[in-house]
Amino acid sequence: MVHHEDWYLSTYSTNDNITLKRSRALTDNWDNAETKLVFKPDSSSGEPWSTDSHSRRRLTPPSTRRDVPIRMSGREPPNVRPRERRAGPLDSNYTVKGMLNTFDQFAIDGTYIRHKDVLYHIYSCWKNFYGAWPANLCITRLSNPWNISSTLTERRTISFPNEPWNKPHTDGPTGQNLVLYSAARVNTPFYCLGMLDLVGDDLMEYQSWKKHRDGCFFHQNPDAGVYGTGHASYTTSPEGSESYVVYPALTTNDPDEFYRTVRTQKMEWNEDGTLSFPKAMNGPFPVPKGQH
Repeated sequence: MVHHEDWYLSTYSTNDNITLKRSRALTDNWDNAETKLVFKPDSSSGEPWSTDSHSRRRLTPPSTRRDVPIRMSGREPPNVRPRERRAGPLDSNYTVKGMLNTFDQFAIDGTYIRHKDVLYHIYSCWKNFYGAWPANLCITRLSNPWNISSTLTERRTISFPNEPWNKPHTDGPTGQNLVLYSAARVNTPFYCLGMLDLVGDDLMEYQSWKKHRDGCFFHQNPDAGVYGTGHASYTTSPEGSESYVVYPALTTNDPDEFYRTVRTQKMEWNEDGTLSFPKAMNGPFPVPKGQH
């Protein structure tokens, strides 16, 4: 979910296409939102899933937030981007830029981070081609959003699922000077959000990242009947003074009842500039400030 030029934009996949949706209201009924078919793959492209819209706006407290141009992409592969930059997202024509090179290895749920004018790709990865689980977080440098400039030997692993609460899986990172990532398995009630802080200057070094080890920042709330809160995105209220987490969640802890609904809740910022997540709840909640 991104907020761009007074519109909220969300991508949606149905296993046979990627659809872009937009609404003036963050808490709209997105089933009825305006839509545009962005990408319908042929038989060589496989089934698209877990699509994301990427914005270069930083996740920061409202007082330091700034607008920057939006960039659209699909999962890896493929990378789908607007062909007409000056048109609005729903008025643009889109083209596939090809597969983002992940060395023919497991690679899902990637995000972009720009640091000191260098663009990076962070994604869920295996240690090697035959490594299988657990899934880690890997990082490579990019020359642009669809071409990497790192070799396989230069790729680095910056996080391992070595805490009880995020075994055996790490995926879905997002962020700028911090990385919020999904931990544990998607089909369990324990699916949650963990956090890495950038504490060094070289993003390609494991030592530059500090993992918060005290457990998930955003997790299930059995008292409210909310489970599996991983794989979130982040946006703001229409007038920009409030921050929101948008996330899927389960309404049961039964692994055989895997049906998720999308929710949004307001986040707060601590005085030291760190994020304060709410408890996962069902609502109802006040509408975002500035929404009509």
